[in-house]
Amino acid sequence: MPFSTLGLSQPILLALEELGYQTPTPIQEKAIPVILEGHNLIAAAQTGTGKTASFVLPLLELINNTSLDNTVKVRPKRIRALILTPTRELAVQVAENIEQYSKHLSLTSLAIYGGVDAAPHKKRLIEGVDILVATPGRLLDMYTQRAVHFDELTHLVLDEADRMLDMGFIEDINKIIDKLPQERQNLLFSATLSPQVRFLAKTAVQHAKEIAISAKVGKPKIEQWLTAVDKEKKSALISQLIKENDWPQALIFIETKHGAAKLVSQLEKRDIQAEAIHSGRSQASREQVLADFKSGKVRYLVATGIASRGLDIDDLARVVNYDLPFPPEDYVHRIGRTGRAGAQGEAISFVSNDDFKNLCAIERLLGHEIERRVIAGFEPKRPLPASNLSFVPAHKRDGHQPRTSERHTTKARTPVKPKAPREGVPFEPRQGRSAEQTQGRTQKSRDPSSNTGNSNPINQAIWGNRDSKTDKK
Repeated sequence: MPFSTLGLSQPILLALEELGYQTPTPIQEKAIPVILEGHNLIAAAQTGTGKTASFVLPLLELINNTSLDNTVKVRPKRIRALILTPTRELAVQVAENIEQYSKHLSLTSLAIYGGVDAAPHKKRLIEGVDILVATPGRLLDMYTQRAVHFDELTHLVLDEADRMLDMGFIEDINKIIDKLPQERQNLLFSATLSPQVRFLAKTAVQHAKEIAISAKVGKPKIEQWLTAVDKEKKSALISQLIKENDWPQALIFIETKHGAAKLVSQLEKRDIQAEAIHSGRSQASREQVLADFKSGKVRYLVATGIASRGLDIDDLARVVNYDLPFPPEDYVHRIGRTGRAGAQGEAISFVSNDDFKNLCAIERLLGHEIERRVIAGFEPKRPLPASNLSFVPAHKRDGHQPRTSERHTTKARTPVKPKAPREGVPFEPRQGRSAEQTQGRTQKSRDPSSNTGNSNPINQAIWGNRDSKTDKK
């Protein structure tokens, strides 16, 4: 199915042709018509499936059509579409995509994010933009400074919604939504539809159509394998793999910024030039490193989770999980950096015994075991236990409905027999109180004069007659 069948206008189709786009991805094929029809949408699609184009392309079409329609009055210098993203890197990437797709349209766009001087952002906002891409914190800052106005906004996109919730943006998101017009189109995109994401969707994206592209990573596109290795040997192992295979590039994920700096130092001691990107570096420095990695100037990039979603390289052949991530969904986000647009990719994970629980959680999410390989000289002191998917219902692994024996059941309770009546006392079932009895009981309990607690001999023995004490005072 070509893009021309999706209802996109010629200027957008021309831009796609110039970019080499031929056929839409599954998420694009499903989402674009729904958005063009004006529906709210909740879409589950992992990074690398073309999800950015799936909402940017129809938004450009809708906004451009409104701009050309003389019967629709729109105040100038007002934001028409707002796209919220969790990270600066992702905001920049989405803005770059918008510029590429709108090359032949008279629409303006801007990305705003923290960590840089806000003055240029404020100036551009005052001049006016049609599409704004923003991180929640910087957007609220600009709103406080009255640099943004939402009175003409007609489209809201929550991109990487699960990641925004993981990063604690829920309060900021709610504040932003409260400031938007009630009548608008709402689009939510997320790698996973966790309970937290669905809770957000109930308030932000009501009456929405839902699309789900499987979160499972297909083996034909991404070759996944792991090797068991002790923690202290990981740096030597990554060095050996790089040198023996002469990898053109590799994105190496690690959990902490201290660990990232340490690994870069260890690689350089082995004559392997690498760079690190983490929250401890300035925004300008991070952007420069990312640019160098995209251009190929930097071959080996050691990154914490901060780059796991914002980095977008079409031909990245390899990612390495130096440390296994948690939660397990982050594994999908990480390896989604490779094997893009149908290209072959490779995802390698180093697993120590301390990582075994994380590994089990990841394999349960994927629904299959990850291939294990042994690298001579790096066998761990204590072998890694076998994977355990036994408690995962079969229908989650092979698509079949669960058999009765596989369904989660609750042990039946033993019926409670009614107590037998005491000898000489006829058994009468307890009857519910009448309305008059209930009302009288309530009034009695609320009436201080009806409190007979002190007339109880035990209460009097403990507390005495409180009324008499009060009288004596």
